[in-house]
Amino acid sequence: MKHIFTLIFLLLTITSFNLSAQNFTVQGQIKTASGEGIPGVSVSLKKTHHSAVGDQAGNYSLTGIKPAAYTMEISAVGYQLLVRTLKVSSSLTLNLVMEESVKQLLDVKIRAEDEETFGVTRLKAVEGTTINAGKKSEVIVLNDVVGNMATNNTRQIYAKVAGLNIWENDGAGIQLGIGGRGLNPNRITNFNTRQNGYDISADALGYPESYYSPPAELVDRIEILRGAASLQYGTQFGGLINFKLKEGPTTDKPIEVISRETAGSWGFFNTTNSIAGKIKKVQYYALFQHKSGDGWRPNSGFNVNTGYASVIYTINDKLAVTVQYTHMNYLAQQPGGLTDAQFAEDPRQSVRARNWFKVDWNLGAAILDFQINDHLKLNSRFFGLSADRDALGDLDFINRPDPGLPRDLYKDKYSNYGNETRLLYAYNINNNPQNLLLGVRAYRGHTDRQQGIGNDGSTGNSSDFDYVISDANAYSKYNFPNYNLALFAENIFKISPKFSVIPGIRFENIITKADGFYSNIKKDQAGNIFFSEQIQEDRNSSRRFVIAGLGLSYMQNEAIQLYGNISQNYRAINFNDIHSANPNIVTNPNLKDEKGYSADLGMRGNISGIFNYDVSAFFINYNNRIGTVQQVDPVSFNIYRLRTNVSQSRNLGLESFAELELLHFITHDITNKNTRVSLFTNLALINARYVNSDEPAYQNKKVELAPDLIFKTGLSFQHQRFSASYQVSYTSEQFTDATNAIFTSNAIDGLIPAYTVMDLSAEYKLSKVFTIQSSVNNLADKRYFTRRAESYPGPGIIPADARSVFLTLQVKL
Repeated sequence: MKHIFTLIFLLLTITSFNLSAQNFTVQGQIKTASGEGIPGVSVSLKKTHHSAVGDQAGNYSLTGIKPAAYTMEISAVGYQLLVRTLKVSSSLTLNLVMEESVKQLLDVKIRAEDEETFGVTRLKAVEGTTINAGKKSEVIVLNDVVGNMATNNTRQIYAKVAGLNIWENDGAGIQLGIGGRGLNPNRITNFNTRQNGYDISADALGYPESYYSPPAELVDRIEILRGAASLQYGTQFGGLINFKLKEGPTTDKPIEVISRETAGSWGFFNTTNSIAGKIKKVQYYALFQHKSGDGWRPNSGFNVNTGYASVIYTINDKLAVTVQYTHMNYLAQQPGGLTDAQFAEDPRQSVRARNWFKVDWNLGAAILDFQINDHLKLNSRFFGLSADRDALGDLDFINRPDPGLPRDLYKDKYSNYGNETRLLYAYNINNNPQNLLLGVRAYRGHTDRQQGIGNDGSTGNSSDFDYVISDANAYSKYNFPNYNLALFAENIFKISPKFSVIPGIRFENIITKADGFYSNIKKDQAGNIFFSEQIQEDRNSSRRFVIAGLGLSYMQNEAIQLYGNISQNYRAINFNDIHSANPNIVTNPNLKDEKGYSADLGMRGNISGIFNYDVSAFFINYNNRIGTVQQVDPVSFNIYRLRTNVSQSRNLGLESFAELELLHFITHDITNKNTRVSLFTNLALINARYVNSDEPAYQNKKVELAPDLIFKTGLSFQHQRFSASYQVSYTSEQFTDATNAIFTSNAIDGLIPAYTVMDLSAEYKLSKVFTIQSSVNNLADKRYFTRRAESYPGPGIIPADARSVFLTLQVKL
């Protein structure tokens, strides 16, 4: 099977080079009415990936163009948009004149419906006030994805992003769990997660877990940068995930209403309603989503509500202010984990009925965009978070029955705020356009954390989070304040029109504090407490360091682009690393920060919208990697998991994505967009090992949660108003701890077997007003699991959902 997949990909790659024959060039000069060249003019062929930026004299060149009819768009700041149609059957020289405009746009808005992406594209070298040149990037255009948006189906949404290991926590898509290149998927911890460019995690520095993920029905596109993204967005190893939310109409339209109603298996119901519009200088968008359901397993009901509002006020042609607010709350009963034997007997069963999880999330942001002049652009984001996370239940090992005693109660309160300001300067060296990015980030985070046993009322099954933990029965009680000041700079040095060098540097000042106490509790094998003491702690850790990176970009034409980068990374120990009240985990008090670097080298391209590919090799060097290993308590003889610096690890591998438009070979007409058939393959080969370890138990062992092979393939079909997609996802086996244990009695550590999942989705637009969508998830009704949880929503094996069916009706007015 593996050889077949590899052969398919090689055949697609060979086809791409055959398609590159018979290319032509369109070149010329863009001038003013007085005959002067217009510098930095943007020239593109609409609905293709052919684009160029003119030099100081307005000269441009588009290469690698297939014979066909095209629409050319020419834009420049201070000039009216120029549109010309042309038919390319040989190389052309086309000189054009632009007229001055009295209006100046802040930014060029790229509309998803103008891109022939079939769901995925890439970031441009410079967008807004970000530099993306020389980096591996993917952009998921949600409007072009035919999939289950109501449940945020991660397999379908991220199908064309190579190398992602996906955790399936629930069938409603309440929380997102993805990791790349052998990094832990838990709540996207190893990515810097943002919404419209600002933070959404609990605490970006001290506790970077994301309990809130924007609903797919709210998202316009998802931007993913990996590797060297640390220089602009933080120090993390994983990179960046940024959710760009919808903004509504960009042309004058006072009101637009969209309502989406979804019903599905096991009592699933989702209603999403939005209202948007643009009235003169004001553009607004508001959405409310409610979803609820019973879940596939017993004790897994949920109720989720999400609200979002955004207002953009364009003060003048150069200045705009945006204000946004997001609220999300949900209550979910959690059926708990299973042992291996229980999963084999009946994956649908639940042996926990008293576990509950509650989240209340409030995000606010104010964004300033200022086009200072033709060469200088400023973006400043003020953002804040006020949120709570409560967890209630029995977290003892799953191979022990729930004794019915007072439940564990974990309460977190997050209060964070910050600002990130970016300045992008465009200039020229030897008539080659250059870009300099300067930025500063100031952040203050504060977490109040209480963990302990509730009062007598917690012996029942209800979801009562109102009672208060007292110091007398607390496992721990902490305040975690932290402060971060970062300065960063990155520059695109365009050595020639095709070759660029992109150096970057980041200075970090991190201060983390911990003030509180934890209880040292010892239990025998029957769960009885035989020793308990409270230990006070007051920690203050300050770090200052500089990390740097270098990117390279070579663009032969749209068909062949080479990119490479290397960047240092740093991960400071967070709140969970300082102390965990989880009875299944013990934390080494002498933990060290993690350091290392990541590198990419790849080639990508797009040939006339027919063949799209991206092939890259990656390497991650991870020093002092924090992981978990099994230990035995010498007093109680209980088995527990120790979180510690395991050793150095190195992750290397190959990621490839290829997509071929098949119908072109039958019709030979790339201008026909009414019917398309697309085949994609997505392959990641990962080799992640612990190296240079003094402990033989870890040396050369596989890094946990790093499968050797992740493969996805699928077929997308579009004919006029009808669209459909079918995909197959395969993930090879993986371990969950550094010792590579295959089985443990408590099911927290052990092997996650390989699994294959199929999905089928379809959409039909009845009219401009009505659209029907349907999805069948886990088409073959497989029984599998993607994770072994050490605490919530377990502990133990978390079974994935069985086959489910969903139907959506959309009304757009």
